[in-house]
Amino acid sequence: MQVWTPRDSGFVVYPDRSGDPALRQAGAGIPHNRSVDPREPRKPGTPLPFFVYGTLRPGEANHDLFLRGRTAAEEPARLLGAVLYEGPGYPFAVEEPGGMVSGELVTVLPESYEGLLAELDRLEEYTPGDPRNLYERVARDVVRDIGGTVVRTWVYLAAPRTAARLRAHGTRVEGGDWARRH
Repeated sequence: MQVWTPRDSGFVVYPDRSGDPALRQAGAGIPHNRSVDPREPRKPGTPLPFFVYGTLRPGEANHDLFLRGRTAAEEPARLLGAVLYEGPGYPFAVEEPGGMVSGELVTVLPESYEGLLAELDRLEEYTPGDPRNLYERVARDVVRDIGGTVVRTWVYLAAPRTAARLRAHGTRVEGGDWARRH
């Protein structure tokens, strides 16, 4: 299985939509990031934090299995320009102007980063460039709930084929918060 490394450019990059007026309206009063090249989201070699919105959130099934003892910080945040759909026991985030997904901004301990990145790619069944992916790992900006600062993160979004199927036949998670779905 392939995994992303700082020298690998094989991951899928969606167009930057930080200037999209619909996204600005959805996040009125929230600062928006300038255009950022997702292949170099920070200084070269600096690992990105993750934005998690489903079973990796605190209290959910995969949090302790994958994240316990491996994070430096976990804090509430929002992904603008996306909505949630129900999956078979886990959600899918799908890009959509005006939407918002609630989740956690997870900063991984440096010594755990490489291993955790590979494990999360396997969990999400993500292989760079594979058209059979259910999810794609992409660099996106999220907004911290406290302070409203914008942070560039890795997030697993529904892959294009999965997103199209969900838009046509899926059940949306109202309010965009998996933890409050029931």
